[in-house]
Amino acid sequence: MSDLGPVAWPPEPIRTDRLLLRESEVRDRAAFLGLLASPQVHTYLGGPRPREELERETPGVPGRWPGCFVVELDGAMIGQVLLRRAPEHQRPAAVGMVDLGYLFLPRAWGRGYAAEACAAALDWLDGVLPGEPVVLTTQTANTASMRLAAKLGFGEVERFRAWDAEQWLGLRPPAAPSD
Repeated sequence: MSDLGPVAWPPEPIRTDRLLLRESEVRDRAAFLGLLASPQVHTYLGGPRPREELERETPGVPGRWPGCFVVELDGAMIGQVLLRRAPEHQRPAAVGMVDLGYLFLPRAWGRGYAAEACAAALDWLDGVLPGEPVVLTTQTANTASMRLAAKLGFGEVERFRAWDAEQWLGLRPPAAPSD
């Protein structure tokens, strides 16, 4: 579960030039299963989970908690963006901060959808929790994720080894208050 404090959820859907960020619906279940079972999506996340296990454990409306945005393109889910408090087992530099995560179906890769969706979710967060720093963790081997982190304004805090791979922890400083 997420803890974004006093933030009202769900927010009004967020529209970008090409995408819609919204709360999960029953019709998204198949796409969630596809994300969680995809070997390509989970290359840098410890591998996919077995589809049969996911079918049993995934609720009828998956991803229905504060901070979980479904990313929709042309009426269909292509991914999700997550904003949640970094848990106690996270790196000490990240504990308690808002953590940005994202997953996109392989057919949506390479088109800038992740950057567009994450930027929109971060803009929303800046509006509801002004002054909140955000962290992001990825494997250094995931060059696409490293490029996205830089594009979104994350700077390196540390590198560390976990799950038999070098990990990267980045920080996006709080947005400056607007006058």
